[in-house]
Amino acid sequence: MTPAGLPFFVYGTLRPGEANHDLFLRGRIRSEEPGRLTGALLYDGPGYPYAVEEPGGGPVFGELVTAGAEEYDELLATLDELEEYAPGDPRNLYERVAREVTRTADGTAVRAWVYVAAPSVTAGLRARGKLIESGDWLSRR
Repeated sequence: MTPAGLPFFVYGTLRPGEANHDLFLRGRIRSEEPGRLTGALLYDGPGYPYAVEEPGGGPVFGELVTAGAEEYDELLATLDELEEYAPGDPRNLYERVAREVTRTADGTAVRAWVYVAAPSVTAGLRARGKLIESGDWLSRR
């Protein structure tokens, strides 16, 4: 059972000003606001980042994106496809998980979908990956 209507926490190419923001989110979202995810570290991937779950790690900075009610199911399917996520598939690069994300504006916690590195990817990132120490994809350069 999936929690219907959760916002999405985006931390890479779906953030405002990045390559996939307008392609996938324009016209489908009701709001976006800065947020942060704790319990994860951010790694640089081949053109996009991975959040790797790590107790005590973080924060990872991004945006909480809320879809319009009419667009929600389509956006969920589109983002799953973009992230190459299929429930239960061992070939996934990402897993979609519900996690607590903190709104930057007021510090409140919000349950949101987050695409985190799948276990098969996590081990390689921890061993050989490039950690983005700031936790912010936008300041990686």
